[in-house]
Amino acid sequence: MAKITPAHGKAPQTFAAIDIGSNSCRLKIARVVQYRLRVVHEDREVTRLGASVFETGLVSPDSMAATLAALKRFYKAVQLHSADQVRAVATAAMRDARNGRAFLAWVKDETGWDVEIISGLEEGRLIHRGVMSHEQGVSGRCLLLDLGGGSCEISHSNHKKIVETISLPIGAVRLTEEFLKNDPPQKEEVARMKQFIARELRKASKRVAAAGIPLVIATSGTAAALSEASRVMSKGTAGKDYVAPVKDVRRLAEKLTRLRNEARSAVPGIGPRRSEIVVAGAHVYAQILEHFGLAGFRYSAMGLRDGILAQMLAEQDSRTLAHQQYERDRWEAVLETCRRYGIDPRHAEPVRLHAAQLFRDMAPVHELPAEYETWLESAAMLRDIGKFLNYQGHHRHAQYIIANSEIYGFTPGQRVLISAIARYIGKSRPQPEGRTMRQVPVQEHEHVKRGVVLLRLAVALNQDRASDVLRVRTRVYPKKVILEISPGRTGAELELWSLRKEADYFREIFRRELLVTLA
Repeated sequence: MAKITPAHGKAPQTFAAIDIGSNSCRLKIARVVQYRLRVVHEDREVTRLGASVFETGLVSPDSMAATLAALKRFYKAVQLHSADQVRAVATAAMRDARNGRAFLAWVKDETGWDVEIISGLEEGRLIHRGVMSHEQGVSGRCLLLDLGGGSCEISHSNHKKIVETISLPIGAVRLTEEFLKNDPPQKEEVARMKQFIARELRKASKRVAAAGIPLVIATSGTAAALSEASRVMSKGTAGKDYVAPVKDVRRLAEKLTRLRNEARSAVPGIGPRRSEIVVAGAHVYAQILEHFGLAGFRYSAMGLRDGILAQMLAEQDSRTLAHQQYERDRWEAVLETCRRYGIDPRHAEPVRLHAAQLFRDMAPVHELPAEYETWLESAAMLRDIGKFLNYQGHHRHAQYIIANSEIYGFTPGQRVLISAIARYIGKSRPQPEGRTMRQVPVQEHEHVKRGVVLLRLAVALNQDRASDVLRVRTRVYPKKVILEISPGRTGAELELWSLRKEADYFREIFRRELLVTLA
């Protein structure tokens, strides 16, 4: 995969990560110091954005106003700290809200931020990245639990690599709004909620092999509250390595269920901001631990914002360990997607290598942003996955699969760009009014077209060659580009013919002649 070239001679960069959750909004600002992140500011506001969504399917005006007020405060902090880059994401509430897009358009008008609605699996991946980037002494198998307002992400990790992630609709706000109508909750309400949680956990069992995992790390405010309440109840020693035993979590769940909200808020560790939704959260944690036969959980203050910051650092500076891990995770996700749709990565690899070489050799010609090398390589690997559905029209199928699949490490917008490059390697050409290009931001249209040309050349250089890969030398002149092909054992006639067919389109896009010769 392409490597990001760091910028030298610049002042330390400052990143801001914003998590618009179903229960609260969070901000974390960090500055890069010696290739690492140093937190300079944090803020949090409980806005209950998902409360009305999970009941009516719509964000209420009050929740919108409260969330926007918090975001405006965050905006001032971002400006004060001169953040170079801001990434704002929204989770379960915005995934479900029918008026979510309208609300985020309002946010953009007030702050200028393009808020990204991320999937539950992407949320789980980023949380995993945030935890693993900071937690020390984590090795071997580990289970990560993040219980938010709208969903719960369960990730099985092995040696700091995700094995499987699942997102379940058992967030604390969602369950409270759906099942717990009284204070304290009635027995029938709690019973129905527990049945629902159990049903969702049975789904998780089919995906996540959690039995026997020795370490469980839980994030989020509910985990923090339960961990502290458990420590006080058992007179445990404070510290980051404290493990809340499953029996304590179950006892807390039963105790909190019997109390009214005012009494719950007085329980050490709970507090008034957590008391309204802690009953549902406590039952979720208790049932997860019991369902998988786990001994307890250790709380981590890391989470989604830390994962966003780690990824922002990884994308900006190739010298960081975070970047190296990010590249490995992203490349493995591409390979896994190939395998899932019946593509042998070894067969696609020569096209990727040629695409990367052409990208570098023709840099003065295409003038594409550096990140397009990654989009081009990914498109080269994934271009044939549409054959899984049907050989007829497989380029269209590939575009749909890439744009709509979960591929770890790639945002929805990035997948759209990759899918568009992979789409146009047959007879069709990118057209602004076409269905695919309508999904691509207008400012990226020209970039995509240039990426398409490079991929078409890479494909032309690999006409069903099993192992006899051609070598190519590129010479760039002001009015022409010469590709000099070294024939393999079986010659290069078919490749010459295929490359010369691309000359007209090459001239149309780059305003230069394409000449192909034999070495």
